[in-house]
Amino acid sequence: MADHGITATASEQVLPRPDRQPARPSFWLSVTALWLREVRGFYRQPARVVAGIATPLIFWVVLGAGFGTSLQSSGGAGYSEFFFPGAVALVVLFASIFSSISIIEDRREGFLLSVLTAPVPRSSVVLGKILGATTIGAIQGAAFLPLVPLLDLPVSWAAMPEAAAIIMAMAFGLTSLGFYFAWKLNSMQGFHSVMNMVLMPMWLLSGAFFPVEGASPWIVWLMKVNPMTYGVTGLRRTLFSDQLVAGPSQPVCWAVTLGFGLLCFALAVRQASRPSADALS
Repeated sequence: MADHGITATASEQVLPRPDRQPARPSFWLSVTALWLREVRGFYRQPARVVAGIATPLIFWVVLGAGFGTSLQSSGGAGYSEFFFPGAVALVVLFASIFSSISIIEDRREGFLLSVLTAPVPRSSVVLGKILGATTIGAIQGAAFLPLVPLLDLPVSWAAMPEAAAIIMAMAFGLTSLGFYFAWKLNSMQGFHSVMNMVLMPMWLLSGAFFPVEGASPWIVWLMKVNPMTYGVTGLRRTLFSDQLVAGPSQPVCWAVTLGFGLLCFALAVRQASRPSADALS
């Protein structure tokens, strides 16, 4: 009798239970793993960290000193003060471009194939990659904020959390847009060409480089329909007083910036969910 009991117990251990389903990876576990991979991969390349911050910093210092007071607002702000939010937006722009390149690199190295064949939803892949790039862009953009005391304008330090939040919202939208194009393209050259044709004009026409006042009517129209304009204006309005900032109100800036990010993220998820041989090759 004892032997029969032992045999029955062993059989129960060997035979699989029919009601037990194979475990599926957690959605948020996949997102977290890809997010950490993006952040660690970036900061293991010090040259990218330095270039991502040094280039906009050089732009800000040289252009600010070059224009000096030749472009001065009614509130007495010189070009350095005016261009500062634009330099922060440029940091976020570069971070979104460089981070989106990792999609093309992962495709070439075969990592993307292994991720796509895993039993996880495509939306977790998209969200993990985009959150990683958003974190990189937000950290680099926020690294500019300690330079605010160098400006000859009164700045409230209580506004820094909102400024960091706007930077993150801009990074999320631009990174999602970069992800959308990187998923469709297979070559670095093609990706850089598209980014130079799409993202750089968005930055130039965002009010980061020159104000909307005094621009040609068709340029004014392009700046008003450019979603990046509202992120730069919202950041400028957060850092400086309303008397020094013209343009849409802060609630409008927030609404457009967040709406742009959600729209680009939805496009990225849709693009990644479509069956495409290019994504696996």
